[in-house]
Amino acid sequence: MPPRKKTNFTQENVDHQLQQIHLLDESSSTENLEQLGPIIKQIHASRQQEAFLRTVQSLVQSKEEEIEKICGDNYQDFVSSVSTLLTVRSYTVNLRDKILSLDSSVGSVGHGLAAKKKALLKSKMTAANLDEAIDTLQACLTVLDLVHRIGELIKETRYWSALRSLEDIQSLPPSSLSQTPFFTHLLSSLPSLRTQIKDAVTASTNSWLLEIRNISGEVGRLALEAMETRTRRWRSRREKVPLLKLSRVGSSVEMVTNETIEYDVLDNDKLKVDFKPLYQCIQIYTALDSLEELQRSYQADRKAQSTLILPTPLSLSSLPTLIQEIVGFFIVESHVLRTTMGFRSEREVDELWENVVGRVEEGMGQTLANETDPEVFLDVKESLIAFSATLEGYSYSTQQLHSLLMVLFEKYGALLEKQYNKRFDNIVLQDDQLPMRVEGSSDRDAVIASVWLSDTETAEIKQTSLPMNLPWSQTFYLCCQDIHNFVNKYYQFVEGVAQYQRDIDELLGKAVDRLLTAHISTRIAERLASISGLSQIALVVSNLEHFEIACAELERKVTSIRSSHRGGTLHLSATASFSKTLTRATARISAVISSKLDDFFELAEYEWTPNSREDMPSMYLYELVNWLTTVVDSLVVKEAYKNEAYKGAVTHVSECLLDFLTGRNVLAINENAISNLLVDVDFLDQELKRIGRPNLSEAFGELRSLCSIPLSDTVQNYLVPSTRLASYSGVKPKKLAALLDKMAKAGLSSRDPVQREQGSKRQKEAEAVGRLFPGENR
Repeated sequence: MPPRKKTNFTQENVDHQLQQIHLLDESSSTENLEQLGPIIKQIHASRQQEAFLRTVQSLVQSKEEEIEKICGDNYQDFVSSVSTLLTVRSYTVNLRDKILSLDSSVGSVGHGLAAKKKALLKSKMTAANLDEAIDTLQACLTVLDLVHRIGELIKETRYWSALRSLEDIQSLPPSSLSQTPFFTHLLSSLPSLRTQIKDAVTASTNSWLLEIRNISGEVGRLALEAMETRTRRWRSRREKVPLLKLSRVGSSVEMVTNETIEYDVLDNDKLKVDFKPLYQCIQIYTALDSLEELQRSYQADRKAQSTLILPTPLSLSSLPTLIQEIVGFFIVESHVLRTTMGFRSEREVDELWENVVGRVEEGMGQTLANETDPEVFLDVKESLIAFSATLEGYSYSTQQLHSLLMVLFEKYGALLEKQYNKRFDNIVLQDDQLPMRVEGSSDRDAVIASVWLSDTETAEIKQTSLPMNLPWSQTFYLCCQDIHNFVNKYYQFVEGVAQYQRDIDELLGKAVDRLLTAHISTRIAERLASISGLSQIALVVSNLEHFEIACAELERKVTSIRSSHRGGTLHLSATASFSKTLTRATARISAVISSKLDDFFELAEYEWTPNSREDMPSMYLYELVNWLTTVVDSLVVKEAYKNEAYKGAVTHVSECLLDFLTGRNVLAINENAISNLLVDVDFLDQELKRIGRPNLSEAFGELRSLCSIPLSDTVQNYLVPSTRLASYSGVKPKKLAALLDKMAKAGLSSRDPVQREQGSKRQKEAEAVGRLFPGENR
């Protein structure tokens, strides 16, 4: 405490103070002793008692001197003044005593008061310190409560509020607390609190990612079920509205229709996916300027999860489950991309998508490399179509998936064709070549519905009484059934494929052509060689006729199927193959008939050098004609084919008779034998007229012309080129030379001179005719 400045009392000061207590105030008759206390207190406080008394003493002396001077001038006044002075003196003495007493009292009181004041000041200082301490503690408690509240908010997953509380601590107004080490330490701990918040929200997001991975399969299942329902609904509507036939699920028309049906696979009665943890994490990382770190971490986590979805190797039994998980995974990615405003980029999502699709493609290729069952490919296709259609609705590029489908389709088509190759081969080889029989109308209608027939034949079959034999065997019926199935299964694979290619239709046409040509037509042709029964061959002919009709109907059917895919008209080249095989089948009928005719001719007993001519035909011809007409007329084939069979048979008979005349089996022949042979030919002409086929007699034209030359002795006319061309164009010199040679041998071997001479003539004629054929009709 600084020393107190001492007060110097002057006489004027004393006068003034005495006047205050009216000791020197002549106008006052009373003393104002109340003012004496403050004066004494002031004197005591300044510790100037002695100085004050000296000043008072000096004042008294000066006053006495004034009194003496006054008294000298006026005794009475002097006496009065002395009396007054004495009174004053007595008062002064009393005052002095009082002052001393008061000074002593004030002194004792002052010491107590000073002690109390000191104690009071100390108490006030202590109280102030306590108040300051309380304020500081309250401020500390407030800050600590904020810090504690941050921990509570973190536990309550209210990370944004916790971060705001940290900012509130940083933005506290300056106070006495601001300068404390406690506050400094608290501020230094704020980064760790931020890290704690960051770690907590990261852990929450990681837990959310794990939960998302676990429910992705359920999300995908709901999405695929919704797509299946949508597909069924659209297919039903498309059947009712023909104009919508060309519109598939996912087309603009279908999407406009589907807009009225709202279904969110992420928020429905069965499943609700909460994205709040991710949104909180994005918000916190953004506030901490660490969003790029979260983006990298999220991309790495999702990439790892996408890798774990697909096992190696890929199992077809688990394919539906894997498809569900992939669909759910990318639906979540689409939702995050759409709702987080820049947190995810399309490039990052596309990178995940392309990686997963690439691994699906690779896994499918490895798993299906040795697969031989087309149905497995069909099941895989259905899964991939649902997969593609579902995610296409979320703006994912499905081009790679469609390319994979095309690769699978090629393998599927090859396996399907191979499967049906074996089926058709077995059908043809195992056919019993018997007409197919139906007992009731239901069986008949079922068969008619399975095969392709002309409208006329269909009507005829329906009008025929039951039971009945159908004009084809099991081969035609079963092959038609399998062709139906093959075409349906073929298009069943591409049904729903968005990028339907016209090449697929061309592949179908080629596949059907190969099946019809190589495994039906060719197999039938191969089996013809082992079939000797005419009725069986006739049934083969009927089958082939119906296959020709079926090809035309099949072209129309497939074209109508293709119209829904904007394809062109299909043309099958198998029709030509069936026509060729049909020709072989009819030729086979003629061959079998010819073979049987050969048996008849082996039984023929001709006398080639008879002495006389016969009027009646050979007996074997009766049996031959009877057999031929019976067999050919009983064939269940068109009249044209019967006529062709007759023509082939007559031609063969003519050739056999010509062979007698010109072949090597008969060494010699005379004119009587030739005449007898013409009698047989006339008999055959009559029989052909009897059965209504006179035109077939033309087959004997060459035989008649050949026989007429030696019988009419016109060999010399034949040697004339113009005559030969005009009248004998059908007779070849070589055959005529052979006949003349045989007639020469017959004549020369005879004992009759006339016959010998005739034989010599025939020999010369044979030599003359023989000189023609080296350069003509050789």
